[in-house]
Amino acid sequence: MSVKFWYAVSLFALLHILVWFAANTQFISEEWKLKSLYLSITLAIPISIVGYFGTRFAYEAFDDSVWAARFLAFGISYLVFPILTYYLLGESMFTMKTILCCFLSFVIISIQIFL
Repeated sequence: MSVKFWYAVSLFALLHILVWFAANTQFISEEWKLKSLYLSITLAIPISIVGYFGTRFAYEAFDDSVWAARFLAFGISYLVFPILTYYLLGESMFTMKTILCCFLSFVIISIQIFL
């Protein structure tokens, strides 16, 4: 895999971590519920920049394919979301639906890498 691919993976992982906090911090505690909108506003521009460059690196790594970049970003999002939701909100990621979706994320990423 090229360096651009690994940059894209790293940026997409960071993107989805930031998006998770922007959208879900409100559910962590009452204190964060009041501050979460400010956090979302603060993270909006960094999220956009990370998404922009993640997509650029993925596009170039996958020979100018926006679809490949999109599927890579989607697959990574489904790896990040269950982990953060489990550890920070206590919602189990060990349901059949979540396990299957995580498995499909690995399949989607593998398709983009190996085919």
